[in-house]
Amino acid sequence: MSGQALPAAERIRRRSDFERVYGKGARARGRFMTLVVLPNGGKVSRLGIAATRKLGSAVERNRAKRLAREVFRRQKVTTSLDVVLIPRREMLDASFPSVEADYRAALERGGRHQPAPPPIGGDGHRRPGRAQGI
Repeated sequence: MSGQALPAAERIRRRSDFERVYGKGARARGRFMTLVVLPNGGKVSRLGIAATRKLGSAVERNRAKRLAREVFRRQKVTTSLDVVLIPRREMLDASFPSVEADYRAALERGGRHQPAPPPIGGDGHRRPGRAQGI
């Protein structure tokens, strides 16, 4: 099993990295998870898992994280991406092949769409919900 562990270089750990992906990444919601995907410009893709107490007990959160890491390890992508995976409760009862298929589909949707930049007003400040020049 030791040869199959996810290397430290392929993990997102720092809060600033999570916030960067959340802020600039493209979201793709699947049946068992939500992915937030952002190209990282590095040499390897990295995975971060956001399994909160809302998901369930520590045992359930750890199971979701193990599933997520294994799916990420098996489904290597050619481009270097930072992927934050947010597991949903349904993931805990799903079969591994269905979780894997859901991950592939969500990754395809998330990697395809680039988020639109927020509108910027004439004074250079962001104006959420307003188009530029209005």
